[in-house]
Formats: sequence, structure tokens, C-alpha cells
Amino acid sequence: MFLIFGFRSKDTIVGHQVARCEVCGATAAQTLVRRTTKFSLFFVPLFPVRAARHFVTCTNCGRTRQAARSELVAA
Repeated sequence: MFLIFGFRSKDTIVGHQVARCEVCGATAAQTLVRRTTKFSLFFVPLFPVRAARHFVTCTNCGRTRQAARSELVAA
């Protein structure tokens, strides 16, 4: 008998905003992404194993950084 299990992270786009990038310094669109990680059994996601995390991705340079709470409220 085989038991197939693992973890899967899924990214969901929450919103967009125009702001200055902390990495490249350009004023460009920033994409707000929500990442959830779930435990899966036989390729079926069952329950989250950690709290959802939010990230901001710059469309100019492509760098990703963790989002501040003020950015979550604005989106």
C-alpha cells in the first residue's frame, strides 16, 4: 500500500497598486499576492498548515518582498 502525501503552496492575486519599489526605486505597479500552504493526501488539499502570508511583487524588477500591514488595508 502506498501513501502519497505532501505540501502545496498556492498563490492568489489579491490586488494591484501603484507605488515606489523599495528594491529598484521605480514607481511601478505592485501586485499583492496571498500565499497559502496546505497539507495534501493523494493530491487532495486537506487543511492549511500555516497562516496565509502576503507578498508584494514589483512589475518593473520582478522582486518579491513581504507585505506590510498598511499595504494589506490599502488593497
